[in-house]
Amino acid sequence: MTAPPLPASEPIPSATAILWTDPQRAAAFQNWLAGIGAAHGLLPETVRLASADASFRRYFRIDATGSAASRIVMDAPPDKENSEPFVQVARLMAEAGVTAPQVLEWDRTHGFLLLDDLGRETMLDVIDPARPDASRPLYDQAIDALIRWQLASRPNVLPPYDRALLERELALFPEWYIGRHRGIAVEGQLKERLERSFRLIVENNLASPSVYVHRDFMPRNLMVRNDADLGVLDFQDAVYGPITYDVASLMRDAFLSWDEEFVLDVTIRYWEAARKAKLPVDADFGAFYRSVEWMGLQRHLKVAGIFARLTLRDGKPRYLADTPRFIAYIRSTASRYMELTPLLRVIDEIEGTSALTGFAYGRV
Repeated sequence: MTAPPLPASEPIPSATAILWTDPQRAAAFQNWLAGIGAAHGLLPETVRLASADASFRRYFRIDATGSAASRIVMDAPPDKENSEPFVQVARLMAEAGVTAPQVLEWDRTHGFLLLDDLGRETMLDVIDPARPDASRPLYDQAIDALIRWQLASRPNVLPPYDRALLERELALFPEWYIGRHRGIAVEGQLKERLERSFRLIVENNLASPSVYVHRDFMPRNLMVRNDADLGVLDFQDAVYGPITYDVASLMRDAFLSWDEEFVLDVTIRYWEAARKAKLPVDADFGAFYRSVEWMGLQRHLKVAGIFARLTLRDGKPRYLADTPRFIAYIRSTASRYMELTPLLRVIDEIEGTSALTGFAYGRV
């Protein structure tokens, strides 16, 4: 997941002395920049931090002469981050007609990449949750980009979003959120309920047809570019998996919430566009929406675990502040399907909340 872009800063003299704590890496960066600078019209004295990732990646902005106002430099230490998937998926997105950063230079040895700059304004920056009608055109653009990405799908190109990966993701929730964050032992009835629910979630998600999956397709990673198509960032973890995942990610966001009416409206728009494009979505919207909800549940459990891990292991506490949104997503979905009652009871137990009342639907 990408951290929100920082405000544009003033050029920093002797930038490497400020941006680097490792003198050897600073020297390698300076030498690399000097080697490629003339070919791209770069101005090394203008390097400044643009954003920091939830991973070990960092992004710098650097000014350039001529028509290119600025470029982006990715700092991805090879011992911590593999840049190969980023380069591969950037190429796949370009081939699909999706706007993504173009890789202009790549120093494989040190993990430095020069990218074109898609701007400073994310979709999250400009949408207003209080005005869904005003936000709908941007969501329509997001759907267009997603359809193009999915239409380009081919098997055996990206890693499979298979049972093993689904199970590893779900395991983050009991380990990091329940065990380490909440301090509750995952044993006995609680463990049995989780395992039963996780088996159902995995089976449901594996039943969906597979396409290219971005895995973080949400407003924070979509760049607004005036009258141009939305730009797409943070795609290096793309896989080949359930077609429901990216629309669930788009409408059940990590950083903002919409009323159910708007979520349904945009999801229907995506479903109609996908059917028109002959993508393998269910012909019945009710069945498709159920699959989206169960896929969203997988994501919410995973992200709650990741956010707890970012806080407890990586010292990034700001992410954990968003976990109440995910717990609310989890409870809301679990309350609608009787098969997920055991999961709802687990959430109520660890959060100290009361069970939701109302109608539930689904297979018994």
